Amino acid sequence: MCKMEDTIQVAGLQDDSIVDGPGFRFVVFTQGCPHHCPGCHNPQTHPFQGGETVTIGEILERIQSNPLLKGVTLSGGEPFCQPAPLAELARQVHALGKDVVCYSGFTLEQLLEKRKTEPSVGALLEETDLLIDGPFLQDQKDLTLLFRGSANQRLIQVKPTLETGNVVLWEPEW
Repeated sequence: MCKMEDTIQVAGLQDDSIVDGPGFRFVVFTQGCPHHCPGCHNPQTHPFQGGETVTIGEILERIQSNPLLKGVTLSGGEPFCQPAPLAELARQVHALGKDVVCYSGFTLEQLLEKRKTEPSVGALLEETDLLIDGPFLQDQKDLTLLFRGSANQRLIQVKPTLETGNVVLWEPEW
């Protein structure tokens, strides 16, 4: 079980984003990614070494200092390479009344398979409200897509998807 002093290896933190999910968001860019998607817009996050180590408590302090935030986005790198501390962070974010968006180069189906042997993957998935899944594919790049870079990536509402066993896609309310 993770604690507030548990750490996350990050490539960076962004206080105010409007492109990484709905509303004003705090973004945690994790360090380390096994996908190495050609054309990735965050290639500096690929190495598992580097970045900086921050505690869950430090991140929560920054989140709480901004009352305009709708939620927190976990990006990368690959958040599911650090699932235990990020699941705890997401749980604490929910306790603050905010939502959690998570980007992953893994597909939902791959994450569901991984959770069978890695319970912390399941814990992070269950604490995610909106999952943007799948690798970035340069041949499907589309700059007109909302919150994603290529047409193969899906905006998945995790809770109803897990409850029904069928993928429930997210549509903006505006």
